Order: sequence, then C-alpha cells, then structure tokens
Amino acid sequence: MNRSNMDFVNHFRIWILTLCLVFQSGFGFYLPGSYPHKYGIGDDLWVKVNSLTSIDTEMPFSYYSLPFCKPQEGVKDSAENLGELLMGDRIENSPYRFKMHTNESEIFLCRSEPLLADQFKILKKRIDEMYQVNLILDNLPAIRFTKKEGFFLRWTGYPVGIKIQDVYYLFNHLKFNVLVHKYEETNVARVMGTGDAAEVIPTIAKKESDEPGYMVVGFEVIPCSVMHNVDSVKNLKMYGKYPSPIKCDPSTVAMPIKEGQPLIFTYEVAFEESDIKWPSRWDAYLKMEGAKVHWFSILNSLMVITFLAGIVLVIFLRTVRRDLTRYEELDKEAQAQMSEELSGWKLVVGDVFRAPTNPSLLCIMVGDGVQILGMAVVTILFAALGFMSPASRGTLVTGMLFFYMILGVAAGYVAVRLWRTIGCGDNKGWVSVSWRAACFFPGIAFLILTTLNFLLWGSHSTGAIPFSLFVILLLLWFCISVPLTLVGGYFGAKAPHIEYPVRTNQIPREIPGQKYPSWLLVLGAGTLPFGTLFIELFFIMSSIWMGRVYYVFGFLLVVLILLVVVCAEVSLVLTYMHLCVEDWKWWWKSFFASGSVAIYIFLYSVNYLVFDLKSLSGPVSATLYLGYSLFMVIAIMLATGTVGFLSSFWFVHYLFSSVKLD
Repeated sequence: MNRSNMDFVNHFRIWILTLCLVFQSGFGFYLPGSYPHKYGIGDDLWVKVNSLTSIDTEMPFSYYSLPFCKPQEGVKDSAENLGELLMGDRIENSPYRFKMHTNESEIFLCRSEPLLADQFKILKKRIDEMYQVNLILDNLPAIRFTKKEGFFLRWTGYPVGIKIQDVYYLFNHLKFNVLVHKYEETNVARVMGTGDAAEVIPTIAKKESDEPGYMVVGFEVIPCSVMHNVDSVKNLKMYGKYPSPIKCDPSTVAMPIKEGQPLIFTYEVAFEESDIKWPSRWDAYLKMEGAKVHWFSILNSLMVITFLAGIVLVIFLRTVRRDLTRYEELDKEAQAQMSEELSGWKLVVGDVFRAPTNPSLLCIMVGDGVQILGMAVVTILFAALGFMSPASRGTLVTGMLFFYMILGVAAGYVAVRLWRTIGCGDNKGWVSVSWRAACFFPGIAFLILTTLNFLLWGSHSTGAIPFSLFVILLLLWFCISVPLTLVGGYFGAKAPHIEYPVRTNQIPREIPGQKYPSWLLVLGAGTLPFGTLFIELFFIMSSIWMGRVYYVFGFLLVVLILLVVVCAEVSLVLTYMHLCVEDWKWWWKSFFASGSVAIYIFLYSVNYLVFDLKSLSGPVSATLYLGYSLFMVIAIMLATGTVGFLSSFWFVHYLFSSVKLD
C-alpha cells in the first residue's frame, strides 16, 4: 500500500473515531446553531423576560406593562431577529440574578409604588385573561409542572395571578430550580494521540479542561402568593435578605392585590445537579402531549391515503392506457366511427388547449404557488434537519421570508413561461405578468396584516409590527423580491415556450349539458387532500394558538410530500373526467380541484375556534384569529392549486401527444 493510500486510511479512521466520540458523549446530536455555555461556580446568571402571552386573547403584551420590578441598570431590549419581531416576542432584561451553583433564599427584589387605579384595573384584567409570564435563562424558557389526577402537566411560564371568589391574588414570590450538568470537555487528542493523529488533531490544554464548570440543562419555576410585611422592607435594597423566612406553598394563596397598596416581590433559587446531557435539555419542551396518539394517527392516515391514492392511480393509468391502445389499433375509418363510443376526450382535441378565461391571472397564481410551495418544502426540510430549532427563536419565520424572496426567481420564470405557452410564444406583456406575480400574494398578505396590525396597535400589544419593521418589510419586498421576480420573468421570456401537440380550432366546440354542475365535483375533490393533513393540522393549530412547541418537522415533511402527490392525482382524475364528458374548460378546474382543500382548512379553522378555543375572548381576538387563518388558507390554496394545475397540464400534454391525430 503506497503512502497516499495510508494517509487516506488514517484520516478516514480519525474522522470515524471523532464522530463516534461526539455521538457517544451526547447520546445523539443537538440542534445546529446552538452551543453550550460553561459557567464557573459563582458566575452571574441573568434571567430574561419575554412578552406576556395568553391563549385567551392571543395578543402579547410587554412584561413591563404590569408593575413588576425593573432592573437597576434600566430596561434593555435583547437583540432580536426579524422572525421574533413578527411573532410578537419582546425579550428584555430582568432583575432576577442567580450565582451558579449557589443556593439562595429570601431574596428581596423590590417594593412597587402604591397601585394606581389604572394599574389595579389592568392587573385584574390580565389575571382574568389568564396571561402567562415567560422567563428565559440561558436560552431555556421557564417550565412549570402541575399535578392533575395523578398526571404531571408541563407548562411554559407561570400565570400572573389567580382569581378566587372575586378576590385577585398575585404570584409575587418565585421559587426557581435550576438543573445543571457538569461541563464535560472531550479531549480527543488524548484518546487518539498516537501515530500521525497527534499531528492532525490539536491537543486541548489540560488547565482549561480541569477548571470546574457547569451548563444549564433545566429551568423550573414554582410561583407562590405570599403575604409580605410592607413596613419590614422599607430600608431593604434589591437582593437584600428578607427579614423573615418565606414558605412557598403553591397550593395556597395569600397576597391579594388592592388599589393604593404596594406590591412586594421576592424569590429564591436552588441548583440541582442533573444527569440530563446538554444536547437533551430541550427534550422536556419538545415532548408533545398524547405522543402515541400523534404518531399512530399520522401513520394510520399516511397508510390509508397512500393506499387510496395507489388504487386511484392504478385504475386511472389502466383506463387511459386501454383507451390509447384501442384507439391506435383501429384504422382511420374505424377511428372516425368509434370515437364517440371509445371515449369523449378525443372529441375535444381541437379545443383542449384553447386559452382559458383570465389567462394572466392563472399564470400569476401558478407562479406565486410555485414560490410558496418551494418556500414550504425548503423551510420544512431545513427545520427537519434541525437548522431552525426552538433554541433559535424566530429563525423559522426569518427562514420562510428569506426563502420566499429568493424563490421570486422561480415565480417569475413559471408565470412568464406559462403566459408565453398560452399565447403560443408571444413575448408581449411578460413584464406586466412578472410585476403582477411579484405583487399579487404579497399584496394580499400586506392588506390582511396591515388591517390586523391596526387592531393590535389599538390594543397596545407587542404583537403589533412596529412602523420601522413595516418599512423594512416593504424594502425587502420592493428591493429584493420584486427584482428577483422580474429576473425570473426575463429568463422565462427567453426560454422556449411549450409547444402544443395539437392545433386549436377557430370555433369553440359546444360543451354538452351535464347532469350535475362540474364545479360541485371540483369543490368536493378537496376532501381527499384534506384527509392527508387534518391530523397534523390539529397539532400545528395547537402550536400556534395554544402555546405548545411544535417540532415534529420530519412527519410534517412526509405529510407535505404525500399532500403534493394526492393533490396531483386528484387533479389528474378530475381533469380526465371532465375531458371524457367533452368539457374542455379544464384549466381553472384543475387548479381548484386540489386548491379547494383550502376551503376545508378554513372550515376546520372555524371549527377549531368554536370548539377548541372556547376561551378566546372579545371580537378583536376572534378577528385576529380569522384574519391569520384567511392568510394561511390563501397561501395553501395557491400552493395546492399549482400542484394540481401543473400535473394536469403535463397529463393533458402527454395524453394528446401520445395519440396519432391528423
């Protein structure tokens, strides 16, 4: 064996051993984009606060909109990305301070000024609306455990307070439990420091690896309502020792809020060494309730829909193939005599490629559908690989915006090339089509979001998009998305258009009267695609509106692929059925055959609002919910409709290319 081969083998062995060590040390891998932070004993740990949230109103508010304690150095916003701002997150610093691996109790935080009438009113309102306080330590949200009927339930955050017999109680004492894991630094060179490996892998300094350090792997909070003595804390400063022991009992409440009286806040913290590895610290958040039901329901849905789609596809292909075979075996006279007996689709040969009504609108919707579908596939793929984890807040929304803008090239290309195909190669109007494709869906989204934003602005919610962010979004739209769409349109205008296999007659053929309206069948076709995703839709809706973490993107990717397949098959079958009854107006019907799934998703959203979000209070909250749902179903309609149309177009082109016609 020569020198080069030996070097290759040695390097290969080093990589394999390194991978084994990485996987063995973590028993798996952590979400990309995150790294462990090592704290020495006594190092400061600062808790951050996020917006107050509630499943009762779906409107987030700033943490400091309530009379909570403020940091000594003043309130400062943490650096936030575009996705966090759009989701209504407002992460700020807080006065809660811990020292690593140092247990502390009876820590005085602050005494507020006597509650004014407005403060008292807003505090009661937030308690009535079940608002939760969201705390973050080392990028981990605070988690709360409650026991109900022998089961432990997990909650993120803790309630502002509670109402019992018309008396409002505030949770003014927090008991924190921080789980830590001893820092383990794998010195790879010690394991493989023999032969050539020592030259390849750098040796880690012994002094640094021997320093004691810990990583935060869990952050639990227990809220308590404790009656404090106002006079005993007059001279206490922040982080001073409260003069008397504090007993935190979450099963009792003792601090009623009253107008004109101050609030006193205290906390305690305990550190606990845990066996939880740092790569596994998000497991408690990512575990969804009813996991077994979730997996088995989705698997059952996938199997049933795949089986049905397979049957439809097999029957469909056999029918079409039989028609083609029988037709090609006959001579010309027999073909003329038996064309009606064989099938009706050959009778519309001179009209099947006749331009549809509103062709430019169809091209624009198909182009935007390609852009939305591409964005969904790429985003979910990256999320399934772990690059858009909950540990990196806002990356999912930021990624969606980024991929949507980049895929403007595809939208312009598809829209213009389809426009030229319908116009038999005419380039006239491609700039207009590109421009409208760049503005159609974003314009609808902008209109809906602006209307909803006025409602959020009026409610002083942090969910309202700031004016500066509106300007940024408009700049991204007109300075990146629109030019990229025009570039795609330019390439679409230069690309050769798709040639029709048959000529179109000058006089359109009359469509025979049908027993049932064809659009009724088109609207009913959306039930099959809806059947592939309604179970997953429940978990997604729960994640968005019930505050649960959704992270089964692997299953979502499978469901999305299956949805695309079913949409294509449903549209193919409907198009074939329309052609068989001599209905040559298949263009729009093929789009809405699969796009009609959006109607059922919207009806499901209304059903979810009525039966699952019973506590949603006020017309503003319901309007926000329905507005965001409308935005979602329009995007789904464009994406699924595009799949149906493109598959039908390919099928019709292939079908009439396969038949020998004079």
